[in-house]
Amino acid sequence: MGGGGGGDGENEKTGNLSKAWLGNTRNLIVALLAAAGWVAVEWLRGTLFTGFGWNQLGVALRNCIPLIQIAGITGAAGLTFLCVLGSAIAAITLERLRREIRSGRPRPHVDFFAAIFLVVLLFGYGVKKISIQPPVSTLLKISGIQGNVPVCDYWNVKCEGRIMEGYLSGSRKALAGDPDLVVWPEAATPRPLLLDEIIYNQVKDLASGTQADFLIGSVHYEQEPRGDHNSAILLTKHAESAQIYNKVHLVPFGEYVPFRHSFPLFSWIVGNKVPYDFDPGKGPALLELSVKPIKLGPLVCFEDTLGDLTRRSAKLGAQLLMTLTNDGWFEHSVATRQHLANAQLRTVETGLPMVRVADTGISCVIDRCGRIREMLAGPGGNTFIEGILQAEVQVPLHPEQTFYTLYGDLFAHICLGLAIAASLAAFLTSRRRDPSV
Repeated sequence: MGGGGGGDGENEKTGNLSKAWLGNTRNLIVALLAAAGWVAVEWLRGTLFTGFGWNQLGVALRNCIPLIQIAGITGAAGLTFLCVLGSAIAAITLERLRREIRSGRPRPHVDFFAAIFLVVLLFGYGVKKISIQPPVSTLLKISGIQGNVPVCDYWNVKCEGRIMEGYLSGSRKALAGDPDLVVWPEAATPRPLLLDEIIYNQVKDLASGTQADFLIGSVHYEQEPRGDHNSAILLTKHAESAQIYNKVHLVPFGEYVPFRHSFPLFSWIVGNKVPYDFDPGKGPALLELSVKPIKLGPLVCFEDTLGDLTRRSAKLGAQLLMTLTNDGWFEHSVATRQHLANAQLRTVETGLPMVRVADTGISCVIDRCGRIREMLAGPGGNTFIEGILQAEVQVPLHPEQTFYTLYGDLFAHICLGLAIAASLAAFLTSRRRDPSV
């Protein structure tokens, strides 16, 4: 009798489990919590220990332009949530079907159709948003100089003259098209632009014969307060005036070694690959052009993968996002395309267009909806070339700030709260069922 009772108990548990799988409400809750948990982990990864927000799951949807428009409200976290929710509902539906076929009792899949309805609703929202008349804009003619200089050449004194001549000659060709702004990529000058008299005079001579402004990536050293920075420098009025943006979010083990002095093991592992640390800038800053009333939101290197940092520039009043990068570190790997994919979502989140100028990699123009409008490429679509990105960009005069720009990662914070609450509830429930746990 005892054995029979145990069998009956196990059968009862199995039956309850089968019934649970058939419950629409239960399945929706499970899928929603799974999506919230994934978003929470992604947010923590992009925040803790300086954060590295590269390649959130939602980036996979970047080419579905209508669907990604929800990022203007939720940020990329909303797209990640949608991916996990859809995947969880798909897996649950397949298991439900298997159990229903076995039992011969099919039931309505309200949970599945609810998920489908949500996707259709968001797609429709995106189509409507894309069709809205863009804000009043002004045309900005930009020439981005892609030098295609190998990373190792920047550390070779013998290559300095060739590097500068490449950017100077490329700029001379670009100036024939009468651009408003000439852009050099991240750390383009082999020595600090504003501190090296020879390099500064070369650029000043170049700027003296034109009304164009120059935005140049360069290392910059400050005395008061002391700081070594990876910077974007805007030269205006024939290079007589300079505005500086110092990179805020540094790459760990690339631009600095975490705990270099308090935990020397990290420094020993890295060796001479990172001989000294850059200092982070104080925060986002705007650079104002002199040729037209336009404020740039500068981003250096992988800063365009960080939603919160980018939206802070937009909140300050940026009208155009400008990324200076050197993707030569990735060589010809897929990482250059991943970098671009991340940047596409920044334009949707902020509702602002972006121009990316790379030393090598992908130099392009992205509109406010995340669509790539122009790209520098050679035969066969090869982007790893030396060349000039000639672009005319419609820059909004009075851009309307998106919900995400105003409130940031609110959606991700809600998901984090749900994940914590669900984990706590599960823990307390298990304690009540088994006090020994």
